[in-house]
Amino acid sequence: MQISTRVAAASTGNTIRAATRSRRSQFLKWLRKIHGWVGLWGAVLGLLFGVTGILQNHRAVMKFRVGQGPVVSTVQLPVAAGSLNDPRDLGKWVRSGLHLDRPSSSVSRQPAQPVTWGDQSVVQPERWTARFISPRYFVNAEYWKGGTFVSVERREQGVIGMLEALHRANGASAGWVLLADSIAGSLVLLSLTGVILWTELNRKRTLGACLFFGSIIAMIVFALESV
Repeated sequence: MQISTRVAAASTGNTIRAATRSRRSQFLKWLRKIHGWVGLWGAVLGLLFGVTGILQNHRAVMKFRVGQGPVVSTVQLPVAAGSLNDPRDLGKWVRSGLHLDRPSSSVSRQPAQPVTWGDQSVVQPERWTARFISPRYFVNAEYWKGGTFVSVERREQGVIGMLEALHRANGASAGWVLLADSIAGSLVLLSLTGVILWTELNRKRTLGACLFFGSIIAMIVFALESV
């Protein structure tokens, strides 16, 4: 009777362990599929962000020229004196006059101030600026209050400049920002799923991974505190 009980208990234990291994195997199989699809999603744009990141880090050494480089042009636009009330009006006026595809990203006002010119002191009038930024171009408008002209400088970014602007999301649309965030999120997910797949939910490997990453985080924290 005791032998039968022991055999039954052992059989039950084996069944439980087999079921646990089966669930773990199914989970890891499902996780591998997610890991693969997320990696495929981030592959193309991940390559773009990686290449442009290298270009920005080593721009002083790696002087690439792809197609036409940055092109700068300046125009003087006539404006009726007193028709502009503040820098925001300047931004709206420039956008409407030059048919730009976006509102100004920033405006600024430099107050009137006395300056020395030669051996005399003169009062420099108030200066307004409005900037328009997109991945393809950069526009800077400048106006001296009371004047009859607005000076507008436009800088075409070129291929490399446009890619770097997209990397930094300078002037990019909300859709591009969300897309870039999805790539960043996919990298985080790839890291987590990669660690789990490496451990295969083995206790010793999981403990080792936790200790490894914990030590790295501690080193980073100590390094930041010493800066």
